[in-house]
Amino acid sequence: MGFQSFEEIIRFAIGKEEEAIAFYQEISMLEPYPGTKKTFEDFAGEETKHKAMLEEVLGGKKPSAEYDFKWIPDLKRSDYMVDLEYEKGMPWTDILRLAMKREEKALRLYNELQAKAEKEDFTEVFKMLAQEEAKHKLALETLYDDYMAEQGD
Repeated sequence: MGFQSFEEIIRFAIGKEEEAIAFYQEISMLEPYPGTKKTFEDFAGEETKHKAMLEEVLGGKKPSAEYDFKWIPDLKRSDYMVDLEYEKGMPWTDILRLAMKREEKALRLYNELQAKAEKEDFTEVFKMLAQEEAKHKLALETLYDDYMAEQGD
């Protein structure tokens, strides 16, 4: 990633959030099960909030001082899974695996951007977004674990 300015970094991150929104919206529209639809509509909504946060930062707004930073555990399920591509009708477990890998990559991206940020305000933005992606990853890993436990695995 060879960015020349903070604006380029933020625009790149906005593009990644738009990809995530489109991904979750596509799943929610194509999946036949109401529970799957709702789950991924919610994730699309979360990614939309991230995009809005980045757009506010691009417009000069500082990150919220009230943001509640806390440690989010990493179950590391996605660390041992291969990348998949979405296909309509794919099994629930594969959809979860795919989404986990995407969130893992988003978390890694924001951690890298946070480490390279030159100003504290920028560091805070990426730290907030990393925490949000860590929450998504944990939620997906938990859904996966719970489902697999129900299956007797």
